[in-house]
Amino acid sequence: MEMTPRIGIFGGTFDPIHVGHLVAAVNTRHDLDLDRVVMMVANVPWQKAGERKVSPAEDRFEMVRTAVGDVEGLEASRMEIDRGGPSYTADTVAQYAALHPGAELFVIVGWDVGSELQSWERLDEVRDLASLVIVNRPGTPPPAGLRRQGWRLSQVTVPNLEISSTDLRARAATGRPLDYLVPGPAVRVIRERSLYSVSG
Repeated sequence: MEMTPRIGIFGGTFDPIHVGHLVAAVNTRHDLDLDRVVMMVANVPWQKAGERKVSPAEDRFEMVRTAVGDVEGLEASRMEIDRGGPSYTADTVAQYAALHPGAELFVIVGWDVGSELQSWERLDEVRDLASLVIVNRPGTPPPAGLRRQGWRLSQVTVPNLEISSTDLRARAATGRPLDYLVPGPAVRVIRERSLYSVSG
């Protein structure tokens, strides 16, 4: 009898990807016994529109692809890039549900995103097709009210790694080290493509 695949979808801008993202992904896969976790690179992250300049999607995908490398059970996806336009989780989950009929889908978000879900487009569609996984630090309860809103909810606790993408971009711009904060292969992409340089 064929087992129902359990697929985690971990979306993000990943500008840049850092070790906190990978720690969250591998711990979620382990704790929830997922077959794989897909690191879904946003094409146009609509919630960040106008906030700051976002690195080109192809550069962000290359950082994620190289960072994931051959880590068992993790994969980089460019589905949202290939689809084009703004990236909405509802579209991505629907596309995965169509590609993998019967699969159990899990949308993986950080605690901070979990508290902002009401701003998502077509939230009911996401809730109908996928379970929600909140990744948080030790001792932090999940955002209030999610179960009352009808979510199938899981919680994964990871070490408290205070890593800021804003700080990482500033470090790269000023030539400070990214080692042990950003996976080595992704650091090489940043340097080779002069990402985050003041003139870039």
